[in-house]
Amino acid sequence: MTSTGRFTLPSEENFAEKTKELAELWGADAIRNSDGTHLDESVLALGKKIYSAYFPTRAHNEWITLHMDETPQVYLLTGRVLAEADIVDVPLMDGFFEEQLKPNRDADPHKYWEVVDRTTNEVVDASLWTLDEDTDTVHVSGATPMHEYTVSFLAYIIWDPVEMYNHLTNGWGDKEHEIPFDIYHPATRKFVFDTFEQWLKDNPQVDVVRFTTFFYQFTLLFDQKQREKVVDWFGCACTVSPAALDDFEKEYGYRLRPEDFVDGGAYNSAWRVPRKAQRDWIDFLSGFVRTNVKKLADMSHAAGKEAMMFLGDQWIGTEPYKDGFEDLGLDAVVGSIGDGTTTRMIADIPGVKYTEGRFLPYFFPDTFYEGNDPSIEGLDNWRKARRAILRSPISRMGYGGYLSLAAKFPKFVDTVTHIADEFRDIHDRTGGVAAEGELNVAILNSWGKMRSWMAFTVAHALPNKQTYSYYGILESLSGMRVNVRFISFDDVLEHGVADDIDVIINGGPVDTAFTGGDVWKNPKLTETLRDWVRGGGAFVGVGEPSSLARFQAGRFFQLADVLGVDEERHQTLSVDKYFPAVTPEHFITADVHVDPAAREAWEKAGYRIPLSGCGGGQGIKPLGGIDFGEPIANTFPVNEDVTLLRADGGQVQLAVNEYGKGRGVYVSGLPYSAANARLLERILFWASHNEDKYTAYSSTNPECEVAVFPDAGQYCVINNTDRPQSTDVALPDGLIEHFDLDQSAIAWRNL
Repeated sequence: MTSTGRFTLPSEENFAEKTKELAELWGADAIRNSDGTHLDESVLALGKKIYSAYFPTRAHNEWITLHMDETPQVYLLTGRVLAEADIVDVPLMDGFFEEQLKPNRDADPHKYWEVVDRTTNEVVDASLWTLDEDTDTVHVSGATPMHEYTVSFLAYIIWDPVEMYNHLTNGWGDKEHEIPFDIYHPATRKFVFDTFEQWLKDNPQVDVVRFTTFFYQFTLLFDQKQREKVVDWFGCACTVSPAALDDFEKEYGYRLRPEDFVDGGAYNSAWRVPRKAQRDWIDFLSGFVRTNVKKLADMSHAAGKEAMMFLGDQWIGTEPYKDGFEDLGLDAVVGSIGDGTTTRMIADIPGVKYTEGRFLPYFFPDTFYEGNDPSIEGLDNWRKARRAILRSPISRMGYGGYLSLAAKFPKFVDTVTHIADEFRDIHDRTGGVAAEGELNVAILNSWGKMRSWMAFTVAHALPNKQTYSYYGILESLSGMRVNVRFISFDDVLEHGVADDIDVIINGGPVDTAFTGGDVWKNPKLTETLRDWVRGGGAFVGVGEPSSLARFQAGRFFQLADVLGVDEERHQTLSVDKYFPAVTPEHFITADVHVDPAAREAWEKAGYRIPLSGCGGGQGIKPLGGIDFGEPIANTFPVNEDVTLLRADGGQVQLAVNEYGKGRGVYVSGLPYSAANARLLERILFWASHNEDKYTAYSSTNPECEVAVFPDAGQYCVINNTDRPQSTDVALPDGLIEHFDLDQSAIAWRNL
């Protein structure tokens, strides 16, 4: 029987009867409109709580078309142009989508733009270049032949990027493009608040204002073929204006360069080691955004409505994990559920009354088309989210898009009925309390708490060849029986390591925000972490942890002594590296399945004879059994006391090291899979000397996980696959309970 509540249903015009039917099937207690849809009176009359998407800075072309110098702006970097003489022409818009972006010719280009000789990285004097406004070309004189030149220029954003994406995806044809506007300008700011005040009066039926979102879009730029060109879910590129730049200079005492935004073409990706200018701009922007968000929230409350923020679209500047977010007065945050990591990104946000997840698939025609089965994605999305929800509950769930599309797929309708009932059942059984965590794990990077559950991401929950080997750390942790926090290098330098932390994880490629870059030049950081590990702490490094791009003191990994592993950067090739024999059986690898034939071949092949100059002792055949993702080449043990668990192909993939009273573990990469989540779990328990706690409430099948709720007096076992699974669960008293679980199933037992 369908339960009710905790479910938000999307609807649209002329769809009241089917909306009522699906609301009953799915137990919906709230109805919302999505981008491009509206709710008519017959839908409003269904008696459900009403959410209304509200866009503070778009959907009012009647205003912005009269004030086109008050749209949001972005610094763009042209392509590099090779000078073949002392004059070079740089076209501005080559590679950019002219329906989205337009050069700002209103503000003095010689004050706000920059021409750079990219061969020398020197700024070209403003007297040496001119702008041809008719062709949007910059003419540079005094150029050096065979040097490359770029222009960093301000551009107006003349088509809202999200509305544009929805427009192109859904084929909205000649529908008018919605032009965004920037509230940094006083006249537009007044228009936004006056318009919202009137909207509140005109919409008494609305219970929840779903701000989608506020003022500044994450970096989302398209090329002339209407493809994504630059996408950074955390990017602040689309937040500039001459007025804001001038005010920043007055407040901070220095002027930002265009280069501080285009960043040589990286556009300040969250992967870049953050610099002072970048951090200062985030602080400046957040102060402005939050002040105005609070005004909108206060206005909503004064009108008797809740204020809900969508964590997406124009969320930049809100920074929900930055100190002070709780002061904004928002009632709720809703966000798109892409996987376990994005579920936790929403669920862990402090300072709001409740959180809500918008599950996938979105009801758009790119998924809901004849011949496709959306229920497959729906269940996959639910399984990924469920393991995270057990560890950090969200209060509500829902979907978005065109309900009329979803209604054409009966199997999907039945699937959502099941998911919604199971979601409510979890909440009812647990009282919305998280499952018990047995260890305290800290992720150490440059951003720390401010970007909790936001590490290793480029675009929201989308795969990336260069990131998946690290993103798997978070996805594994999102549903693991541990408590997770995010700490920064500054936290460690200023306060040391908190007493209750059991394990620290540092991972990522060299010279990124996640491994730290030049922060490792500060000896206090290595001193603090070494002292903590030697005293009994646990440090896990993934990829190129603690790495410093510039060879320093003979080490690439600055904590190589803790990890027992370093990486050859072609600086110490004359120093031999000898590998101890691999240890195939260990607590950490106890659940790793190795093909018997591969194990036999590995044992028979033995080890290479040491070769002068290039080390030796590596296994001739691979042992395998573990997916480490993209390889990290040329890693080696720093001595022969290190325990190697995998060293296939002449480099180390997995090693453990005793370090005083503590332990270090090195892993070359950790893509998400059930097997790798189990591997990481065992790493954490072993590294923290908690092997004796591991067995109780563990599953013998890595595809199944156990969550324990002491206050509710229950535990559950979940099947994270689309296939039936069997598993045994060890209880604290030594008894074993067997489970046969259908696909995607969850089973509950009393403690």
